[in-house]
Amino acid sequence: MKNKENLNRYLSNLAVLVTKTHNLHWNVVGARFKAIHEYTESLYDYYFEKFDDVAETFKMKGEYPLVKVADYLKHATVKELDAKDFTIPEVVASIKEDMELMLADAKKIREVANEEDDFTVANMMEDHIEYFVKQLWFIQAMSK
Repeated sequence: MKNKENLNRYLSNLAVLVTKTHNLHWNVVGARFKAIHEYTESLYDYYFEKFDDVAETFKMKGEYPLVKVADYLKHATVKELDAKDFTIPEVVASIKEDMELMLADAKKIREVANEEDDFTVANMMEDHIEYFVKQLWFIQAMSK
């Protein structure tokens, strides 16, 4: 499977994003706390669901997904954050940066999947791309 390395990185990024987004969720402060708190909750729920979907895709292809936190941290390109109070602009900027990274990775995975006629992975990435594009639009509107 040519996409194995790309999918391992993507899976690892999703694993890190579940924890990172919890950090932002718990530690956001500011006048729009409730809205951002609820938004980040929707994000970590999404990331966990997709984390499971990507891992199951490995299994459907007869492969083992990464399962160790150490391996996720080794492969991830999403960066962790230390605990602190995060302002709303900091949270929004962090989410935007990570979504742009995930969007680029999803496009790369889709491209390789299309070359291999791997429609399961290509279609899964289409859904992820659609989600990230819409969320980036939301973030752009929130940032104004």
